[in-house]
Amino acid sequence: MQVTQTVSEGLKRGYKVVISADDIDKRVDVEIAKIQGKIKMPGFRPGKTPLSLLKKLHGKNLLGQVLEETINTTSQEALNKDNVRPAMQPKIEVISFNEGADLEYSIEVEIAPEFEIPDLSKLKLERWVIENDDAQVMEAVTTIASQQKNFKAAAKTYKAQLGDAVLMDFLGKIDGVAFDGGAAEGHLLELGSNSFIPGFEAQLVGTKAGDERQVNVTFPAQYQSENLAGKDATFDVKIHEVQKPAEVEINDDMAKKFGLESLDSLKELVAKQVEKENQGLARTKLKRALLDLLAMEVSFEVPEGMVEMEFNQIWHQLKMDLHREALTENPEIKPEDIEEPDDDIKKEYQSIAIRRVRLGLLLAEIGQKNEIIVSQEEVTRQISMEAQRYPGQQKEVFEFYKNNPQAMAQVRAPLFEEKVVDFILELANVKDKKVSREELIAAIEAEESEDTAKADKKLADKKPAKKKAVAKKTEEKTPAAKKAAPKKAAPKKTKAEK
Repeated sequence: MQVTQTVSEGLKRGYKVVISADDIDKRVDVEIAKIQGKIKMPGFRPGKTPLSLLKKLHGKNLLGQVLEETINTTSQEALNKDNVRPAMQPKIEVISFNEGADLEYSIEVEIAPEFEIPDLSKLKLERWVIENDDAQVMEAVTTIASQQKNFKAAAKTYKAQLGDAVLMDFLGKIDGVAFDGGAAEGHLLELGSNSFIPGFEAQLVGTKAGDERQVNVTFPAQYQSENLAGKDATFDVKIHEVQKPAEVEINDDMAKKFGLESLDSLKELVAKQVEKENQGLARTKLKRALLDLLAMEVSFEVPEGMVEMEFNQIWHQLKMDLHREALTENPEIKPEDIEEPDDDIKKEYQSIAIRRVRLGLLLAEIGQKNEIIVSQEEVTRQISMEAQRYPGQQKEVFEFYKNNPQAMAQVRAPLFEEKVVDFILELANVKDKKVSREELIAAIEAEESEDTAKADKKLADKKPAKKKAVAKKTEEKTPAAKKAAPKKAAPKKTKAEK
């Protein structure tokens, strides 16, 4: 093997590799020998067919496989010989090859830059910490209560309106014959909820306790039960009670609707959620401060290929966001009428790509030198959490990641980054600062608004487009966590319900 360096500029390296015809021929002989015992030919005992005959018959078929394996092994040997550490997959191109002649190919590769890791113990950071208190918990509980539906019986003479609920019995019929799943007793239906088939709820507006009414509807053509799809039906409805919306009382009864024993149990659960949200908000601000500090501490050349790949991802997402926002405001707008970001905006996002690549290389180097790893158990746990978002398809989700190394790497990468960040924060000089939740959220939003304002200004300097769109360009997308309420079990639906 003959290796000649052709390029050495910055982080770019280029090589020409020549593999002699004799070497290729010997490699083909090795492959022929591997199959000799498996081939049966007339006139020869198994495994005794002459290599020269096998080579004549099968040599051309094996040549492609030999060339691929040769290029893979020799290219790695060439890079190792020159102590090259590729930043990305090398680009390999065959220059020339003919049967019986030398193989010549080129290697183009960008190497990982060399740089010094800053003294992490000298990093000074401020961690904003929210002090949990009962007021936060009660605020969250009150929010949960406001999201719940509660109804109280109205006067017997009161006529139902949209937004009210009716307690009723009903019996569905097609051509005068009752059908399975079309009946219920003591069913509470909120008028205007669109939980029953179209037209059903509207015909109960104006009813009062004791009324009996026949509701005429047509099942949708795409209804889930094929025997009912598109058919006309009547429902005999008896109204027992009309109920008006009422404010939900925060008490043990409300907690029991979520399957909890008491209000104290609900408060305890909410307190844990609030604490988790607060920790997430504090982590968001601290991590951003750390990345900003590291970005100022280091400055080194980054591989152009990595920057281009990162920029393309950012740019593609930006254009998708702008198009989506334009279509949201004006659904009839044509794609060609949506003005594209110009070169000034492109430069802004190219600088973001450079920063992200540089920080990524720095974090990767810190992790590697300190032997930080992500275990397969941690990856599996993360995939399991992802699979839970797709009930009934968990097996398919696991199979997807198992058979897709790139997707698996996308799961592993953020886990690795978080572990490296934790490692740095352990070494850094971090002081806590007690703040209110409102102060922390305001600080995060102010940082995001600053980035948004820069992008907005760039876009505003242009000729007004059909749709003015603003895209955030934050380093980490961490929206404030929403308060989540415990889930109630869903009642079984009747055929009248969607």
